[in-house]
Amino acid sequence: MPRIDELQTIGRQGLTVSRMGLGCACLGNLGSRVDQQDVHDTVAAVWEAGVRYFDTAPLYAYGLSETRIGAALSRYNRDELVISTKVGQMLVPYTPGPSDPKRDAAIPPFINEFDYSRDAVQRSIEGSLERLQTDRIDIVLIHDPDGGVSVEQDADPYSSSHFDQVMAEAYPMLDDLRSQGVIKALGAGMNQWQMLHDFALAGDFDCFLLAGRYTLLEQDSLHTLLPVCLEKGIRIILGGPFNSGILATGAVEGATYSYKPAPPQVMQRVSRIEAVCARHDVPLAAAALQFPFGHPAVATIIPGMESVAKVHANVQHMQHPIPADLWAELKSESLLDGDAPLPGA
Repeated sequence: MPRIDELQTIGRQGLTVSRMGLGCACLGNLGSRVDQQDVHDTVAAVWEAGVRYFDTAPLYAYGLSETRIGAALSRYNRDELVISTKVGQMLVPYTPGPSDPKRDAAIPPFINEFDYSRDAVQRSIEGSLERLQTDRIDIVLIHDPDGGVSVEQDADPYSSSHFDQVMAEAYPMLDDLRSQGVIKALGAGMNQWQMLHDFALAGDFDCFLLAGRYTLLEQDSLHTLLPVCLEKGIRIILGGPFNSGILATGAVEGATYSYKPAPPQVMQRVSRIEAVCARHDVPLAAAALQFPFGHPAVATIIPGMESVAKVHANVQHMQHPIPADLWAELKSESLLDGDAPLPGA
């Protein structure tokens, strides 16, 4: 079974990440309100569990996530932890008008603009270093170069592409920083696999943050993206292992999929997966967290955790025994791709 503290290599500069990391979007009041003490307590809990990898971004609550995780991590030895953050969604000062929706008072007064120019990348990194209270960023990920459209269900993954600017400006700059040793790994991150496949063919990437697209619920990336990643040594950082909620809560009223209410066909599929898990006395969340590790391209998963209780639950789920018969039944019921490699196989 996966160990929380097992280290996996990313890139060619000796960088290692823990088998589970902390996705820090939720530490910026995404979904539920937290404060700085909650962040300190959550980080202390994951640290105790062996987690040494922390992923954030300027976009997450417009800098608040970076600021909070930076303050929390300042208590620990910087050489013992790995931080990834992102470029491409620039923070722009924002003054709300009387008709604008109210936002949480804790969230800084910014909005985001897509910008993958060399100047924007440089300014983004400088801002992240300040907010994170650190002298270096280990992994830099090019954030949502599809314009963020892939969070929309059934959206055209290429309808708002920044691919050309990324490869002309952002990628060469970051590649140069990597060659100098300023950063240790270079990647891209988004909620789709199609454009990540294009990036894999176009550049020399160390890792991709693939959010929600290789999970217990869906494996469409298995036959196209993941083989290229294996061939080129690109490691997968799996974000959204619960598909934004439904694989943690189950198919209950209000369950979310891709950040929106789950559609009926998703609810039905998850209900069937839940039934198989129940027959084998395995929590759905445990199967969801452990399934991706069957694939050798997957280096780490980064579920969002904003409380000590969620940390403890996910650690237990990562360590819950799962019989091979459960995976076999999911395949026999056509609830998993028949070619999907399985944990422990």
